[in-house]
Amino acid sequence: MMFFGNHRERGHHIIVGCGRLGANLANTLSDEGKNVVMIDKNEGAFRKLSASFGGILLAGDATDLATLREAQIEAATAVITVTNHDNTNILVAQIAKEMFKIDQVVARLYDPERECVYHEFKIATISPATLSRKEIERYLGEGADR
Repeated sequence: MMFFGNHRERGHHIIVGCGRLGANLANTLSDEGKNVVMIDKNEGAFRKLSASFGGILLAGDATDLATLREAQIEAATAVITVTNHDNTNILVAQIAKEMFKIDQVVARLYDPERECVYHEFKIATISPATLSRKEIERYLGEGADR
């Protein structure tokens, strides 16, 4: 696989999961001129990316070390895992943080009760349920002030 620049320098973002969120994030980062590697088990998921996406596509299982090595995880600046499966997200995030010493690791979390597991490993989380709840509370709070 042809890759970005010097392999020893960190400089690309790895996104695992090419669903709506992953594709949107990959498109945005690519449009900003960032180097992006998108990993998804399902090659058909890449159709969600825009025609202007300039990153690298890798069909494979991100829980497999061979796939992560093919994505040159050792040179990554950040790993963002946004599959639809909490177990996959935590495993990939742990591998990135513990084995490859990636500082910027973010994982999507559907079950807010599992958040403590992520925080034990110093992994940042994004929880759609928590974000939605907070936004609704904010909206209701603003409505009370009117």
